[in-house]
Amino acid sequence: MSGAPAGGHTTTPGSAWEELVTTALLGTDRRAPAHAVPGRAAPLALLDAAAVATVRRRAGLRPARPAARPERAPADPRPALPAPAARRLTTLLADRSGGAGGGRRGSSPDLMELLPQWLAAANAHGYAAPPQALPALLDAARGRTDLRPAALAFAGPRALWLARLNPDWRFALRATPGGGATLPDPEDAEAVLRLWREGLFAERAALLGALRTRTPALGRELLASTWATERAEDRLMFLDSLRAGLSDADETFLDQALGDRSRNVRATAAELLSALPDSALAERMAVRATACVALDRTGDAPAIAVEAPLECDPGMERDGVVATPPAGRGERSWWLGQLVEAAPLGTWPGRLGGRTAEEIVALPVADGWQGELHGAWCRAAVRQRDAAWSRALLGSPSAPEAGGPGAVSLAERAKLLAALEPSERAAWVAGFIATHGLSEAFQLLGVCAVPWAAPLGRAVVDALNIARDAGSYPWSFSGVMGLAERCLDPAETVRLEALLAIPDEREDAAPGAGGYWAEAFQRLVTTLRLRAAMTRELTPPAPPAEPPREAAQPPDAAG
Repeated sequence: MSGAPAGGHTTTPGSAWEELVTTALLGTDRRAPAHAVPGRAAPLALLDAAAVATVRRRAGLRPARPAARPERAPADPRPALPAPAARRLTTLLADRSGGAGGGRRGSSPDLMELLPQWLAAANAHGYAAPPQALPALLDAARGRTDLRPAALAFAGPRALWLARLNPDWRFALRATPGGGATLPDPEDAEAVLRLWREGLFAERAALLGALRTRTPALGRELLASTWATERAEDRLMFLDSLRAGLSDADETFLDQALGDRSRNVRATAAELLSALPDSALAERMAVRATACVALDRTGDAPAIAVEAPLECDPGMERDGVVATPPAGRGERSWWLGQLVEAAPLGTWPGRLGGRTAEEIVALPVADGWQGELHGAWCRAAVRQRDAAWSRALLGSPSAPEAGGPGAVSLAERAKLLAALEPSERAAWVAGFIATHGLSEAFQLLGVCAVPWAAPLGRAVVDALNIARDAGSYPWSFSGVMGLAERCLDPAETVRLEALLAIPDEREDAAPGAGGYWAEAFQRLVTTLRLRAAMTRELTPPAPPAEPPREAAQPPDAAG
């Protein structure tokens, strides 16, 4: 069908097709199709020629070598998700709006905000993800990085298999250490050593983290074996892994890291050593700090006297003290804060007259050093996770200054709360809300265990009710309301039902505030009911009860 045109030269199939394309682009009015049938309109002739050329090209195409079939998806041995829970997952994944954004949210619950909680519960039960839900689950995790750890844990190995076939899901390979590679058993010394020496950084970091969780000594020895050849940025990341399973056995290695050429590595090593109260570094810091802080008995009542360091000597720098303060900070107060922060808190009762942490914090501090000294004690209590000092620095939640004497910010109070047991933490925040309301409670609520304990839940509901009666706009409390939707115990639904009606508006109330509050409470109640239903759907069915056994009759009773 390729023929020779009147010009005498032969056209190839490729050049003939290009000629047709050129004619179509120019238009048949400007260029007539080659080999047009007499009497046939030029546009139709062009289409005829294109149809013939297309058939010819397809008929002459040689079959390509078939691509290798992908390996079968790995099996997921976890139990299947109950059918109602699977339907709920489909509904949650179908709602991709992620909330209505700013402004009025309406009374419908935000399903995407329920997805993280659903995933956490499903992972706690150890369920496998339904295969048909994996694409939507990966799409959701792609759009929200906060979902990725829980979503990928639930999706399991099949998600990684899919991610290798779709570039849009490659984040799953990056987010999973080793791209889903199975870490060797710690007992397999040869495999552990091979992965540590030959693996990618993510694989090695995952291996070190796993070893520190299960066998801390083995992880430390592995890191020490290659420490001198690691890059500075890798040394910093690996050193941070030693927080898991940190113990006095790590002191020798960490003390050697104090001489590292990287300032960040030295600072991290010093921080870890200061979290070990019996370490030599902690002892050196205690000597320096107690030389700066003493009990002054010369006045009418005991007080704390402070004499900040006059210089930052090389020994202090080696132990992690940063010599140059940030902008706006004085050198001496900067050095003092670092020394007190790194000193064991157990040092101070003996130094300050045998007083308890609560009694020490109550002492006045001379010459305006209280903020600096108490702030350093706050950081020390957080680093050393000391509940007694955290409790003392927090003070009473009903204190008029809305915090303890050493907690200079809400962020510090939130960190101090994290050192307390969940029940005590919830009780303290409940007392804070009862006294000061919700306007400053958002950060404090964020560190409380979920679901909120009953006293905390009641305090939040009561405070919301007070704000509603005051006629304030609910938008001022949207952050707390969003937390309540995720964290309030569904058992609080009964108390909330009384708040669904539109209240009588006060004269000084914001216009329309009552309707907005009723809408917000309706959304909260609906969300809590959904969460309760999710919990029921994810609960494994109880095993069937065994039928009662008939009492055996004695042999002589038969017949």
